Amino acid sequence: MFCGVLGVGRLLAEGAGADVERRLRGHATDARWRVREAVAMAMQRLGDADLPRLVDIVTAWSADRNALIQRAAVAAICEPRLLKSRDAVESAVSLCARVTYALAARGSDQRRDPGVRMLRQALGYCWSVAVAADPAYGLPLFRKLADSTDRDVAWIVRENGKKARLANLL
Repeated sequence: MFCGVLGVGRLLAEGAGADVERRLRGHATDARWRVREAVAMAMQRLGDADLPRLVDIVTAWSADRNALIQRAAVAAICEPRLLKSRDAVESAVSLCARVTYALAARGSDQRRDPGVRMLRQALGYCWSVAVAADPAYGLPLFRKLADSTDRDVAWIVRENGKKARLANLL
C-alpha cells in the first residue's frame, strides 16, 4: 500500500487530475501511519515537479476539519528540499500558523481524538523545518506562538525549540 500511495505522487507530478488528488486525500486518513506518511511523501513528489500546485492543494487541505488531512498538508510542505524560495517558505509558515490556530480553536473533547494528537505531533516538528528555511521570515511568526496560553500550542513551541535546527536560532 505504501508504494502504491507513493506512486500516486508520481501521477500527480506528471499532471494527473483532481480524481487522483481526491484518492490521495482519502489515503491521508488511513488507519495505518505508514500509508499516511506515504501521502506526505507523494505530495512532496508533486512539489518537486510543480510547487505552486502543491501549495494550492495543501492550502485547500489545511481548511479541512479532519486533523489527519491537515497533518498531511503540513507534513507535505514542510520538507527542506521544497523550501528553497521565499514564496515556498511563506506558504509553509502560513500553513503551519493556520493549522496551529485551528488546533487551538478545537474544543477539549476533540483534542483527545487520535488524529488531533497526530496533527499536534506533526506541528511539533514542522514549524522548525519551515522556520529554519528562512529564519528572518519565520522566526517572528513562530515567536508569536509563545504568547499563547493554549497547552497544545505551548507544547508545539517547546517541541520545536528542542530541534537543533531551531534551538540555535532562539
